[in-house]
This record gives sequence, C-alpha cells and structure tokens, in this order.
Amino acid sequence: MSHSWRRAARRALAGLVMGVLMIIGVPAQSQDEPLTTLRAERETGVARDAARLAELVADRDALETALKAAREAHDEAEARFTALSEVQQAQQARRDALDERQAEQGEDLSAVLDTLARHSVELRDELTESWITMGGAELPPRLDDAEVLRPGHLETLGDRLMALTAETGRVVAFEAPVAGSDGEVATREVVRLGDLVVFSEGQLLERGAEKGVFATAPRTPEEVSARLADFQVGEGERLALDPTQGQVIAALAQRPSLTERFHQGGAVGYVVVGLGGVGLLVALLQYAFLLRVSVAMRRQLHDLAQPREDNPLGRVLLRFRALADDPVPEALEARLDEAVLAELPRLERGQPLVKLLAAVAPLLGLLGTVTGMIVTFQAITVFGTGDPQLMAGGISQALVTTVLGLITAVPLLFAHTALAGRSRHLTGVMEGQASAALAEQLEQRQVTPKAAGSERRAAALA
Repeated sequence: MSHSWRRAARRALAGLVMGVLMIIGVPAQSQDEPLTTLRAERETGVARDAARLAELVADRDALETALKAAREAHDEAEARFTALSEVQQAQQARRDALDERQAEQGEDLSAVLDTLARHSVELRDELTESWITMGGAELPPRLDDAEVLRPGHLETLGDRLMALTAETGRVVAFEAPVAGSDGEVATREVVRLGDLVVFSEGQLLERGAEKGVFATAPRTPEEVSARLADFQVGEGERLALDPTQGQVIAALAQRPSLTERFHQGGAVGYVVVGLGGVGLLVALLQYAFLLRVSVAMRRQLHDLAQPREDNPLGRVLLRFRALADDPVPEALEARLDEAVLAELPRLERGQPLVKLLAAVAPLLGLLGTVTGMIVTFQAITVFGTGDPQLMAGGISQALVTTVLGLITAVPLLFAHTALAGRSRHLTGVMEGQASAALAEQLEQRQVTPKAAGSERRAAALA
C-alpha cells in the first residue's frame, strides 16, 4: 500500500515538475547544434526535459528551488496583472470622464474645437516660411490632437496670436549663421523688419538649406543695399521695403546692369560697339584738329599781311602771292582754286568714315536681332511654347543688338554733323579770303593800266 502511494506521489511530483518547467521555461538549445527537422528538435527537447526531470526527482533540494522560483514568477505575474488592471481601470475612468465632459459640452463646443484645430494647423503651415518666427516668436499650438476644448487652449492660442501680431511691427536684431555667396557660413548680426525683410550688412537674406541658417540673396540692388547698410549701422533712417513680399526686389535684382546688357548682345554687339568706338575716336581726333586749325586761322585773319604756314588760309595766301605775277587772270583764278582744293582733304578728313559707321551700326544691330530671333525660334522648336519666359528672354537678348546699334549710330551722326559744320565754316572762310585777295589783285591790275594811260595823255598834252 505504501509502495503504491509512493509511486503515485512520484507521478504527481513528476507532473508538478513538468508544470513548473513549462511555467518557468527551459533553456533553449544551443544554436551550435544544427537541427534538420522539427521532429529532431522535439525529440531533443523531450530527452532534455526527461533528463532534467530525473535530476529534479533525484535531487529534492533542486526540486524545492524550482518550486520556489516558480512561485516567485507566479507572484510577479500576479503583481504585474494587478498593476495593469489598475492602469486599465484608470484609463477607463479617464475615458468615462472625457465622454461625460464631451457630452456636457455638446455639439457647439465640438464644432468650435474642430474650427480652432483646423485654423491652428493652417496658420502654422502658412507661418512656417514667415520671417516673424525668426528672433524668438513662437507659433500657435496645434489643436488637432486635443480631445476636449479647454480654457487653456483658448488662452494659449490668443497669447501666441497677439505676440505674432506685435512681432509684425518690431525691428529685431539678433545673431544667426549666414551663408555668403562663396558658401562659407559665418555668424552675423541679422536685422528683421517685421515680416517684410531680413538683411545683414546691406545684403538681403533668404532661408538657407538648413533650419536656422540664412543665405544671402543672389543679388541685391545697389540703392537698396546702401540704405540697408546705413540703417543697420545707425547712419540712416530710410529703408527700402517691398510690400509685395519680395517680388519687386526680386524683379529689380533680375534687372541686368549696363555691362550685362552689353554682354547679352554677343559677338554682333561687340562688333557694333567696337565700330562705334572707332568712329567716335576718329571724330574726336578730327574735331580737335579742326579746333586747332580754327585758332590758327583766327590769328591769321588778324594779320593777313604776313601769311604763315601753320594754317590753311596762310598757305593759300602764300600760294597766291607766288602766282600773283601771272598775267592771265583765268590762270590765276584756277591756281587759287587749286590751292583751296588742296586744303579741303585735311579739313574733311574722317567724315566719310564716321558717316559710314553711323549708317552701318543700325544695320549690324538688325542683323544681331535677326540671328537672335532665329536662335529663339529654334529653342521653341525644341522645347515648345510652354514656357513664356524662354521666349521673352530670347527676344529680349535679340533686341539688345538693335539697341546697341541705335545707341552707336546716334552719337556718330551728331559727331559727323559737328565735323561737317566746322569744316564747312573753315572752308568758307578760306575761300572768302582767297576770293577777296584775287579780286584785290585784279583791281590793282586794272588800275595800273589806267594810271599809265593817264600819264601818257598828260605828257602828250604837255
């Protein structure tokens, strides 16, 4: 009887040990022993459990230790279950309270909460790229995750909106990293004027690639840069602001300078301007020569009795005096005309070239426009007409050569007119004095024979 009881007790103990082993878990098999099939793994586990069970049955202390560990694990699991139950009860109580408050608020407050949540999100999205958030101002809180509308939500939202409104009228200076045009980032003093403009050291700033880093604008107009720099150092009270959020300043920045427009003309533009420079240089040199000749002829007019070689009039008079003994008046007049004509090339030198360049410059400008339009239409053939800026930019560059041609031709025309007028004046003075000298010589020849005849008649009468 006792033997049977012992065997039953051993079987019960073995079952209890198996249950404990299932609760506490048995150590996993080493990963170094490869198992090819699930059956081999199960057989290995059964063999291991049987060996462990035999050890526990044979060793009563180990069995008691395992039972103690199992009870501790069980107690720990019960404590954890109790804690989770308490948390669940607290969450349920909070949910019930929120449902009760939601029911008390009703649909009107729920609609208000939805409206505030929507507008708070939209406002944050719109102000993300705004300048007023630079320098310490905070954005309104997001209310899309609020379950119940609370007074604190309204107070916080109102305070943030009032603070942002006040920031739109403030001038704030603060230190911030700024990336220059060369790519180097350095800490500078940045000035923010409300939500209109941010600048540093006379340069407009943009948002950089990294958060909190500014970048200098590609180009700041010179007049705007000067005013911003004076204002930052406290030497000026006037500013250049753009109420269109930078669109006007961006348009001014894109406006090319005179040098850039000159380079837009390309090879034809270079030729036009080069020819114009040559024509103006020739005109200036010739006009300076004519002024010098005018001064010399003015001195000669005050002393016609002593002709000099330093002016055309003096040379003509010297030539005339050398031929004054010619008995034939027609030959004398022809020689005098020859002397005057010999001086005309030097007086009219450069005028044909200036006139030619004044006529060619617009034609070259038109040539550049035609070639530019051809390039523009070729680009339209490739890219289509979907981008109007492509067409406008090409046409603008094509018309630059026409502008250069006209700008070159107009001064050349004025220069040619000035040269022609000055040379005609000098030629008229020279021809007038030559004609006067010829007339005087002819009159003297007519008077001399008359005087000689009178003397002969007087002698005969005597």
